Amino acid sequence: MNRAERIFHLHRLLQERRPPSLARLMEELEVSRATIKRDLEYMRDFMQAPIEYDPQANGYRYAADAPAFELPGLWFNESELLALLTMEQLLEDVQPGLLAPTIGPLKARIRRLLEAGGHGHGELRQRIQIQPQAQRTSQPEIFRGVAEATLGEHPLTIDYHGRARDTASRRTVHPQRLLYYRDNWYLIAWCEQAQDLRTFALERIRATEPGQGALHAIDEATLDGHIGAAFGIFTGPAREWAVLRFTPEHARWVADETWHPDQIGQFEGDAYTLQIPYSDPTELVQEILRHGAGVEVLAPPALRRHVADALRQAIARYDGPEPGQASAD
Repeated sequence: MNRAERIFHLHRLLQERRPPSLARLMEELEVSRATIKRDLEYMRDFMQAPIEYDPQANGYRYAADAPAFELPGLWFNESELLALLTMEQLLEDVQPGLLAPTIGPLKARIRRLLEAGGHGHGELRQRIQIQPQAQRTSQPEIFRGVAEATLGEHPLTIDYHGRARDTASRRTVHPQRLLYYRDNWYLIAWCEQAQDLRTFALERIRATEPGQGALHAIDEATLDGHIGAAFGIFTGPAREWAVLRFTPEHARWVADETWHPDQIGQFEGDAYTLQIPYSDPTELVQEILRHGAGVEVLAPPALRRHVADALRQAIARYDGPEPGQASAD
């Protein structure tokens, strides 16, 4: 427990009707006598907290004749605030169900934690927002079937309509992990049809039913390599390294971004060169095209040609007459 957390708990204890003794404060906060003394002095000296010792009750309290004391805002770091706001937003979206009696108190608890920063719930929701990026929603029964198979460690038969080939298939898979990536859910599973690990977008699964037999388990190291070795959701061991050079204008953005944990980035003058390991180029090409003329693929040649072809096709769409205008005779 850090000092901010201790002070928050101290504030709550000092507001009690019966002043808590030093021994109780030590027990509640699980710290030494010296630490409690330092925290009380810190609150008096830097927060102007009207703390006094009551010899009759042998405890500490806020002075009764002093104005009501409230802690100044105990702000959060970015990861704490993101976690709390994301949890609250996710819980707001939960439909009423069996967990309603549990979720209600949990939501209230999260709101109290957010308000510990010295700002009301309404103000926080208005001024700080979490906006999902291209979120796609799967059917609740599909998610439930996939999650149960993953946690229960048993095979699953799915009807799947893949985007890449725009074809439907029925296959038996052995769920290994559920992955939440860029605001969407994916199933990492060993596929009997492919005889290999595959990644399935949950919103593309049309139906599920429990499979038969034992789970084909994959060791953790292999799974970690499959998910984290290369760029993007098109997972698998990295086979190539992309070398990208960004213009000075785009370098100001990209130099602060993490595309992959193993990336290598360096400035060359005002330009910025970024090296990224990848397996399937699909998502990487999409990310490169997002920067338009602000990036050039230096290597490998196949990736450079892939991006160049995509740019030529995009330009071809704009070479003709504008929409709604007839072409000239």
